[in-house]
Amino acid sequence: MDIIKALQDELKIGRHQVEAAVKLIDEGNTIPFIARYRKEATGSLNDEVLRTLDERLRYLRGLEEKKEQVLSSIREQEKLTPELEKQILEAATLVAVEDLYRPYRPKRRTRATVAKEKGLEPLANTIALQMAKEPLENLAQPYISEEKGVKTAAEAIEGAKDILAEGISDNAEYRTYIRKITAEQGSIVSAAKDETAQSVYEMYYNHEEPVKKAAGHRILALNRGEKEKFLTVKIIAPKEQIIRYLEKKVIIRDNPYTTQALKETVEDSYDRLIAPAIEREIRGSLTEKAEDGAIKVFGKNLEQLLMQPPIEGRVVLGWDPAFRTGCKLAVVDGTGKVLDTVVIYPTAPQNKVEESKKVLKNLIKKYHISLISLGNGTASRESEQIIVDLLKEIPERVQYVIVSEAGASVYSASKLATEEFPKFDVGQRSAVSIARRLQDPLAELVKIDPKSIGVGQYQHDMNQKHLGETLQGVVEDCVNKVGVDLNTASASLLEYISGISKGLAKSIVAYREENGAFTNRRQLLKVPKLGPKAFEQCAGFMRIKGGENPLDGTSVHPESYEAAGKLLACLGYDLAGISSGGLQGIRKKITNAKKLSQELGVGEITLMDIAGELEKPARDPREEMPRPILRTDVLDMKDLTPGMILKGTVRNVIDFGAFVDIGVHQDGLVHISQMTDRYIKHPLEVVSVGDVVEVKVLSVDLGKKRIALTMKL
Repeated sequence: MDIIKALQDELKIGRHQVEAAVKLIDEGNTIPFIARYRKEATGSLNDEVLRTLDERLRYLRGLEEKKEQVLSSIREQEKLTPELEKQILEAATLVAVEDLYRPYRPKRRTRATVAKEKGLEPLANTIALQMAKEPLENLAQPYISEEKGVKTAAEAIEGAKDILAEGISDNAEYRTYIRKITAEQGSIVSAAKDETAQSVYEMYYNHEEPVKKAAGHRILALNRGEKEKFLTVKIIAPKEQIIRYLEKKVIIRDNPYTTQALKETVEDSYDRLIAPAIEREIRGSLTEKAEDGAIKVFGKNLEQLLMQPPIEGRVVLGWDPAFRTGCKLAVVDGTGKVLDTVVIYPTAPQNKVEESKKVLKNLIKKYHISLISLGNGTASRESEQIIVDLLKEIPERVQYVIVSEAGASVYSASKLATEEFPKFDVGQRSAVSIARRLQDPLAELVKIDPKSIGVGQYQHDMNQKHLGETLQGVVEDCVNKVGVDLNTASASLLEYISGISKGLAKSIVAYREENGAFTNRRQLLKVPKLGPKAFEQCAGFMRIKGGENPLDGTSVHPESYEAAGKLLACLGYDLAGISSGGLQGIRKKITNAKKLSQELGVGEITLMDIAGELEKPARDPREEMPRPILRTDVLDMKDLTPGMILKGTVRNVIDFGAFVDIGVHQDGLVHISQMTDRYIKHPLEVVSVGDVVEVKVLSVDLGKKRIALTMKL
C-alpha cells in the first residue's frame, strides 16, 4: 500500500505536503513546531490536520506490519496463493486483513477441529461436492469408529456439518457481505431488564433504530445502560436475506441427499458462528465511531476552555464553598501570588453570616480585592446570596464570577499541589486554584488531568489511552499557541512546550532558581540535558520579557533572528522598535515579498510571519475569545419565567446540544434544534465552550431541576 497516497486522499492535501509532514515527524519534530515553524515545507498545514495525519500514519504503518505478520504465518503453513497474497496486500483496514487471515489463524479447539481429529473431513468434502448418489446415512457408515468416538452415522454427519459450518464462517467474502448488509439494514434494539426500575435509561427501555442512523451519544448511553445492568442491547440483522445469500453461495447443485443437510449447516454456521461475531464487530465499530466523535467534541470543548482570556492585573478572592467545614477563601494578587487564606462559616449549620461579612469587608479593604471567583460546587447557591448582599453594603466596586470547580479537588489533593503549597490544607489549595483559574485559565488548568476538567460526555467509558493522547495533544497545542514566559512559567506549564519533557521542565525551573532569571534564549542550552534538538523545538515558544535581545520576547524563532534583523534594516528600523511597539504596519511596507524573501534567505510565508510578529510582539491569541460574564446580582431558578431573555456562558457542548450557565446554579440546555433556524449536524457548528450567548427561557421544571432554553430569539 502506498501510505503517502492513502493519506493524501484521506486528508485531501497535496502529495508533497504529506511527504514533508511524514519526514518531519520521523525526524522527531513535534506537531506544534511543525505547524508554526515549518509552514514552508508543509504548505501551512495546521496542528489539527497534522495531528490527524500523525494518527492515521501510525494506523497505516500498523496495518502494513499486520499484513507482513499474516503473510509470513500463511507462508509458513505453505498455503499462500498469489491471489490471497494480492487480497491481503490490497486490504485497506485491519478488519479486512483479519477476515482473510481467519481460515489460517491457529485456532483453539472447536467443534470442527474435534470432528477433523475424528477423521470426518473426507465425509465433509463429499457433502460439499453435492454429488451423492445415496443417502448420507449410507455414506457415513465407514466413519463409525468406537476408537475415534464416532458411535453412529448421525454423529458422523453432525461432525461433517460442523466442519462445513466453520468453513462457511471463515469465508472472507461471505463475512464482508454479511457485515455490510447488517450495517446497512440491521437495527439496534434495547429493552429493560426490569420495566419497573427507575433510571436515566428509561427512554431506552423499548428502543429500536436503524444501525446506520444510530447517533454516537445514544450508542454510548446504550453501552453504559447495558454495563450498569438496566438494559439488554442487541443487533437484529436481516436474517432471511443473509440465509438466502449463503444458500445461493453454498448450494451449487440440487441434490436430494445433500441439499437439506447443507441448508441446516448454513443456518447453524450463521446462528452459532457468524452472527455473534458480526454483532460484536458492528457494536465495536459503532462504539469506536461514537468514542471518536465524543473525544473530538471533548477536545474542542477543552481547547475553548483553555483558551479563555486571562483576567490580568486584578486582585482576586478565590471562594471554595462548603457547608459543615466552612468556606475556604484565598486572596491572590495580580501575578497569582497567594496573599492570605482564611475560613469563614456563613452557611448551615453554623450560619455565622454577619461575622463572615466582617471578615470579607476587611479582606476587600486590606488587599483592594475587585473580583471574587466563586466555585460552583456544594453551597455555591448560598455563598452567592451572601456575596450579593455584601456587595450592596460596601462602597468598593467588586464583581463576582461563578467558576467551574471541575478538577479543583483532584488538583488540591495531588502531589503537585502538595509541592506547591506544602503548608496548605486541601480546601485552601482548592480556593487558590479557583482564584487562579479565573486569572489565567491555561496556566492553572494544565495542572489538572484533562479528563477531570468536566467538559466531555461519557469520558469514563472511553478508550482511556486514545482519550488521554487526544486531550494531551489539545493542551500541548493551546500552550504552544499562547507561548510561555520563561522566567515565570511553572514546571507543569513548561512540560507542555514543544520538545520539553517533565524532567526537562523541572530542570529549567531548578536552573532558574539557582542562577536567576534567563536573560536570553541561548542560556537554555546550559540547562542540564537540554540539547540542540530540544532547543530547536522549544525556543520559539519561550518568551523573555525585557531580556538582552528584544527578539527573545517574540515568537520569532532564533533560527530566523538574522533574517529578522536584515528585514528591519531593509525597512529602516532597528531592534529597539520591537520593545517600544513602533513597528505597526511594517507588513504593508513589504512590496515584493518574493524578491525580499530570496534576499533574506527565508521562505515567503516565514517572512510574512516574522513581519506580523514584529508588528504585534507576543500577541496573545486568547484576546479574541469572549470574556467571562462578571456579575453583581443573583437569580434563582424560581425567578425564571418562560420568555425571559438572559445572557449566559456555554459550559459544555455535547452531541445533542449545549449547557449554558445563566447564573442560577443549574445550567440550562439549548437543544440542537433550538440553536439556529438552519440545519446543523453538530452544535459545535454554532457554539463553543466559553461563548457568551443570549438565550430565552422555554420552560423550567423545578422538580427535575431542568431548564430548557432557546437561542432562536
